[in-house]
Amino acid sequence: MNVVFMGTPDFAVPSLRALAGAGMDIKAVVTQPDRPGGRGKRLRPPPVKEAALDLGLPVEQPGRVGDGSFVGLLRDLSPDVVAVAAFGQILPGEILDLPPLGCINVHASLLPRYRGAAPIQRAIMNGDSETGVTTMKMDRGLDTGDVLLQARTPIGPEENFGDVHDRLARMGADLLLETLGLLAAGGLTGFPQDHGKATYALAIGREDEIIDWRKSALAIKNQVRALNPWPGARTRLGDRVLKIWKVGEPAAVAGSRVHARENPGPVPGEIVRVSGEGLAVQCGDRPLVIRELQLEGGKRMDAAEFLRGTRITPGTVLDRA
Repeated sequence: MNVVFMGTPDFAVPSLRALAGAGMDIKAVVTQPDRPGGRGKRLRPPPVKEAALDLGLPVEQPGRVGDGSFVGLLRDLSPDVVAVAAFGQILPGEILDLPPLGCINVHASLLPRYRGAAPIQRAIMNGDSETGVTTMKMDRGLDTGDVLLQARTPIGPEENFGDVHDRLARMGADLLLETLGLLAAGGLTGFPQDHGKATYALAIGREDEIIDWRKSALAIKNQVRALNPWPGARTRLGDRVLKIWKVGEPAAVAGSRVHARENPGPVPGEIVRVSGEGLAVQCGDRPLVIRELQLEGGKRMDAAEFLRGTRITPGTVLDRA
């Protein structure tokens, strides 16, 4: 099978490696242009580009896939199928209609739920107990094409975005291989989505990172999980941003030695206890314990290490960052 692969971030790398490992004839790997990143703002290649070069595959990085020169290049390559995983650009109709088997997308949700840019993070943020991956035949809408195959997986109550992302990336690679095999054999037709049940996963923005301590402890815990390891939930400690990487339920240990402030009515965001397990912070309904955090300008660390170098007393109030 002649394949053109389109993808950009880490999520797409297992799919590319799976296609190469299966011996498919990958005519080109198409990914986004290199972008500046890191402290020096040097140009950094996308993860898919690095993987493609490691595999010895030709790489194309068009600024816009709709440009006539790139569409002409695809026509010359004459792929049987275009496989897409988190590419990051909308494909025009000229490309969608080009390969005989269509353009097949790997999407990290159980469509029609969570169409859009951030399906994994939104599922965790909303407290879902299950998610999955979908392969679909792309059409001119946003993740609206016919579903081909789906695979499900639970979301554990302590799992974060990184945990679920990596598992879905591996599942997506397996599902893509199965999908292409069935398409090549003529044994897969798919079925239309129920558009009335569609939900959308908007890209994560700055407001999504800010912790509102008036929310429930469960909502804040889900927010922290959904933003770990990127971009991180944030609050403010004095005049510095404090990123929160991990929270948990406070231990109820009788006689434990803690520094506690006797306050019958703590306000949301107030640190009500400082102990070996971390910083217990009042939420809208009950406290949560911060167990891993990062003060602006510092490194990520567990709460015990943080408290050895930073003095915090009960009664301190964390605010919006």
